[in-house]
Amino acid sequence: MAITSANRLELLQIAEAVAREKLIDPNLVIEAMEDSLGKAAKSRYGAEYDIRAHIDRKTGELTMERCRTVVPDEEYENTFDAELAKLELGNAGIECVIVGDNLVTNMVLGIPSIIIELQVMADDIEKAKQVLTKEK
Repeated sequence: MAITSANRLELLQIAEAVAREKLIDPNLVIEAMEDSLGKAAKSRYGAEYDIRAHIDRKTGELTMERCRTVVPDEEYENTFDAELAKLELGNAGIECVIVGDNLVTNMVLGIPSIIIELQVMADDIEKAKQVLTKEK
């Protein structure tokens, strides 16, 4: 048990040391570590999974989450509609994130477009679908 907690603290100490050496914010180092751990999990378990890593800034505890798109066939045209759906899910006790709310250029047509989706944890998919179906 002591080994695990030492590894957690060591993770934070490494991030601090790199941040001091490179003169950058330690949070940037931890975010980079989270990204790389998420990518490593994707390569291990499959690129089709959206796996995210989170390192607790105080304890160093690492958590991995697998997220899935709630409504893959329905895309929101604007962030306002997506935020309303996110609020509905939040009121139902379902944690979700909005993805794809950045402007992207359609490579075929060369026109700007936005594709916005909501993602929730795999365990909450069915409940989220029910909440969003009631909303309409």
